[in-house]
Amino acid sequence: MVVLKNILVATDFGEPSAVAMAYGRDLARSYGATLHVLHVVEDMMMRYSPEVSFAIPDLQRDLEKAARRDLDATITDDDRKTLKVVAEVQTGLTVPGGITEYAKAHAIDLIIVGTHGRGAVKQLLLGSAAEKVVRIAPCPVLAVRTKERDFIAPDALATTSAKP
Repeated sequence: MVVLKNILVATDFGEPSAVAMAYGRDLARSYGATLHVLHVVEDMMMRYSPEVSFAIPDLQRDLEKAARRDLDATITDDDRKTLKVVAEVQTGLTVPGGITEYAKAHAIDLIIVGTHGRGAVKQLLLGSAAEKVVRIAPCPVLAVRTKERDFIAPDALATTSAKP
């Protein structure tokens, strides 16, 4: 028997993340699991050189504030009423690293990520946060693509983009 107590949806607020959120909601309801919704903001101080560090604290704060606003908008009133939802914005050195560290720290049983489904050349040049999460995650990862195959009822996506 598969037991899922903690399900993590990692979001970047794009269309693939909306599909991942629909899967996360449904699985959390089906298993009575806590739904963790996480957005990782890259640590700008570590990413950019010290020459521009004077502006980075304000930029970092603005990015985190915008992410919190978008994350709060992702969680619907119905989610708050019917699911055990934990919404987090965290800062990490990398997005995949932040996702997997959160999964380790919170005993996550399943990570759900959206993927853009890039072609092989773009994948090689750009890489994929979803692919990196699959490689380093401490638990199973469900990577869902937008419009690849519709397992989701159309009305499930409508609630994903609904604002509270």
